[in-house]
Amino acid sequence: MPHEKARQPEDLTRLFVERANAGDAEGIAALYEKDAVMAYPPGSVTAGREAIRGLWEAVLAHAPHFAPEPPLPTLVSGGIALTSTVAKDGTGARVQVVRRQPDGTWLRLLDQPEFAPPAD
Repeated sequence: MPHEKARQPEDLTRLFVERANAGDAEGIAALYEKDAVMAYPPGSVTAGREAIRGLWEAVLAHAPHFAPEPPLPTLVSGGIALTSTVAKDGTGARVQVVRRQPDGTWLRLLDQPEFAPPAD
């Protein structure tokens, strides 16, 4: 069964939560461009859709639950958008740069899932 595609940049966050809670690492990876870069695990970088899929297979093996987080206003400039949410788990914010694809759908290019401002 084909995965739903993100028709708007904000759809990516909802689709991520749905797929993560379903244990669908392949579906999560499908939300990223082939050469996407993810700043996770903290202090590391995971580059490329296949590496991102492998990372999520390992994370989802522990059956975590992800709660939906309301999106902050999306900034769009042509075919690039900046999406973000305030993390309910207290880790700060989640920020993504997403790009419109030739078919009009959106995929993540850069993903910073845990961004906490430095402590004073």
